[in-house]
Amino acid sequence: MIVGALWQALSMAFAMGWEILWPLILGFALSAVVQAVVSHEEMVRLLPDDRARSIGTAMALGAASSSCSYAAVALARSVFRKGADFTAAMTFELASTNLVVELSIIMLVLLGWQITLAEFIGAPIMVVILVFLFRAFLKPRLLHEAKDQAERGVAGRMEGHAEMDMSVTEGGSLWHRITSEQGLTSISHYFVMDWAAVWLDIAGGLLISGALAAWVPHELWQSFFLVDRPLLATIWGPLVGPLVAMISFVCSVGNIPLAAVLWNGGISFGGVIAFIFADLIVLPVLNIYRKYYGLKMAAFLLVTFYTAMAGAALIVELVFGALGLIPAERRAKVVEASLTWNYTTWLNLIFLALAAMLIWRFVRTGGPHMLRMMNAPAQESHRAA
Repeated sequence: MIVGALWQALSMAFAMGWEILWPLILGFALSAVVQAVVSHEEMVRLLPDDRARSIGTAMALGAASSSCSYAAVALARSVFRKGADFTAAMTFELASTNLVVELSIIMLVLLGWQITLAEFIGAPIMVVILVFLFRAFLKPRLLHEAKDQAERGVAGRMEGHAEMDMSVTEGGSLWHRITSEQGLTSISHYFVMDWAAVWLDIAGGLLISGALAAWVPHELWQSFFLVDRPLLATIWGPLVGPLVAMISFVCSVGNIPLAAVLWNGGISFGGVIAFIFADLIVLPVLNIYRKYYGLKMAAFLLVTFYTAMAGAALIVELVFGALGLIPAERRAKVVEASLTWNYTTWLNLIFLALAAMLIWRFVRTGGPHMLRMMNAPAQESHRAA
């Protein structure tokens, strides 16, 4: 019986993994291209304050970065230490895990266009709420204490990956830089290292999702998410979504398969959006905030992030409900494992070939040496480089 239950969970995890394989490869490849031509050098100069222009720039830079939550958190601390505004740095974090291309592709495949659209409308709303909260409640003394703690350079995770800037900013047109030898090498390095940064989260998300989809009765989900009380569920979903995310330990795009399980289980529209938003307040990331900025600032970030995430998700649900854009049926792709010669299989084979070519170039151009530096403190990464 136990073996059968485990096999069912693994089968569900494999099915979801096979369904999102080609979108993952495509998303990370596109992200690698963007990172290869967008430099980190001017981030500090572009994020001097919390005015609208700086906040908009922070969102754009985040959308052009890696989707790894840990790398985003490490890079945000790095630019804050160098002089960037703290609010703008936190905005960069939010955008880097909620507006990146790979996230949108996976959401389209598993959750549908309505939830994908809600995510990308809700993320800027979340940033606006966060900026308001920071302006109202972030005291200079707390910010000064956080800066002092940040200057200590306590190690968290992925500092080396966050600090590596392999962008090609000179050498002609954008297309020429992308297709040049240096550009292709940079793309291959970003592609492999981004995968290395998030594969544990993706695998963990698939395994947890498979287990929950296989083992948790549908009735239990419906009871927990108050499906029989629609009005209360509208409020309950955005409140409980981030809490479920916190204890799931899953970050980055790895939380999308779990979001599909929760959506099919009955969580409200706003609840699933809030769950996806909340990868920056999972328990391991909160512990990194404590190391980076101190316990008080970690608590402040938890409260303000949670409020912004839940508030933005609730606003999105109300707006989408008024416009009739909330799906009437829950059809997130959580399927049994099977391999058939359909478009998914063909696309997987094509993009696996692309991944193989990028990995081959990565290996041939010194990539493994750089990969070993990913978890090294930023100073060590610079010395090794």
